[in-house]
Amino acid sequence: MNETIIAGMLGCLGGMVRGLVGLMKAFTAKRQINWQYWLLTVAIAAVIGAFTGIIFNFDYRLSLLSGYAGTDVIEGIYKSFKIEKVYVRGK
Repeated sequence: MNETIIAGMLGCLGGMVRGLVGLMKAFTAKRQINWQYWLLTVAIAAVIGAFTGIIFNFDYRLSLLSGYAGTDVIEGIYKSFKIEKVYVRGK
């Protein structure tokens, strides 16, 4: 099998593990789950894992780790730039 495809699958697996941890947290807190967002982050993890495999000459551990951590980094960047409403209360 092509090493790029394997690296992408390992990145996807890393993203799924990270996503499952998030799902367990959401179920515990009884929050609503956005399945489209979950699938998007897993797909992004696959891409990150594939590119990591290409760039670093295919080390399966690095592809798996980059799928897990890569989506976490991207999500953190997104949340830091996300605009939230601020409400000011009067006295």
